[in-house]
Amino acid sequence: MKQKKNKIHFLPDQIIVLGFLCVIAIGSMLLMLPIATQDGRCTGIMDAAFTATSAVCVTGLVVHNTATYWSMFGQFVIICLIQIGGMGVCTVAVTIAMVSGRKIGLMQRSAMQEAISAPNIRGIVRLTYFIIRMTIGTELIGAAIMAPIFCGKFGFIKGIWYAIFHSVSAFCNAGFDLMGIRTPFVSLTEFCGEPVINIVIMCLIVWGGIGFLTWEDIWSHKWHIKKYKMQSKVIIVTTLILIVVPALYFYYVEFGSSAWGGFSQKERILASFFQSITPRTAGFNTVDLNLFRGAGKAIIITLMLIGGSPGSTAGGIKTTTIAVLAASTIAVFKRNEDAHYCGRRIATETVKYASAVFIMYTILFLLSGITISTIEQIPITECLFEAASAIGTVGLSLGITAELGTFSKIILMSLMYMGRVGGLTLVFATTMNYKHPQSRYPQEKITVG
Repeated sequence: MKQKKNKIHFLPDQIIVLGFLCVIAIGSMLLMLPIATQDGRCTGIMDAAFTATSAVCVTGLVVHNTATYWSMFGQFVIICLIQIGGMGVCTVAVTIAMVSGRKIGLMQRSAMQEAISAPNIRGIVRLTYFIIRMTIGTELIGAAIMAPIFCGKFGFIKGIWYAIFHSVSAFCNAGFDLMGIRTPFVSLTEFCGEPVINIVIMCLIVWGGIGFLTWEDIWSHKWHIKKYKMQSKVIIVTTLILIVVPALYFYYVEFGSSAWGGFSQKERILASFFQSITPRTAGFNTVDLNLFRGAGKAIIITLMLIGGSPGSTAGGIKTTTIAVLAASTIAVFKRNEDAHYCGRRIATETVKYASAVFIMYTILFLLSGITISTIEQIPITECLFEAASAIGTVGLSLGITAELGTFSKIILMSLMYMGRVGGLTLVFATTMNYKHPQSRYPQEKITVG
């Protein structure tokens, strides 16, 4: 009798982790081709891998000026990697399977559920259709609105390409730009006072960063906010707070100083809101961040670490994690047994997960920043800024990325990868599936605080 071959079964977490690695590997090989660069030279494996990782992990940190170093083919590869990374490898894979007429099995549905943080597996295929339609529709609308501005500045063909590239990059919270034609690494600084580009980019960043499940809630219930799920309400409120409060600080403190005396009232307002939105987690900037005060940079670092919302194109600790920890803290202050929002109790397991994610990201951010500072002999503030940008998959930089050595780049690549696939996803994928113990240890109190 023939023995049946043992099939390798992957858990949903492992599929996500391996899927992103495969896309990064393919992207790296494509970017190493001579056709990918404007001068026809092969790119080194480290620079190609760094760029591919940054694109797939929708970060935006770069070692080469995207506009002048990469050819049209290279830029097309980068934008494809950004689209795959923003929507999620599992979402793209399921979409391809649906288009080709293949049946979506339980394993694929479970992986998709894990990828977009869906509460259950029911209706996951329908939700995938919805995500694809909303993504393509939003990016096309953004590109159409920005196209006249870019066409007037760069010509028709290049203007259309710039509109599409920046719309996809903004919606996917990637931060890659093609503006460094005259001056490298300038991002969107020449559009600081242009309201159309500013508003469209900001809207794309926010819409891409609030999460696919929040989209569905808004689409289903429109303005009937009371019908929204608790998570959607928490995400919307937290997002608004994280936009308005930093924007007020930037307007009155940063852009109210003499260093920005040449700014008009319109430029101050646009710059304040743009610099409040983009750190979570897009990576564009319309002003020189090196001119910010230490407090301003600290606020940006905090925003980069928080990031967007679960099941979105953004990375970071996530808005819901911060909201859960805030609710738990308030419950302790009030001596309540449970944390709650909107008349609903938050599960103890959720509070544990939020604490684990917060501690994990904070430790990795600090250790990485300190390590890079020690190796490169660069001031710690700049290194912490770079580390926060990487682990939050943001892409903002104070200009040190291209100067870093190989080991420091590997650190940033690891942070970008972990920040995109998720810290807990990576831990669960690489550890054994432990069974719950049948017995529990005796309890003993330990004093904290």
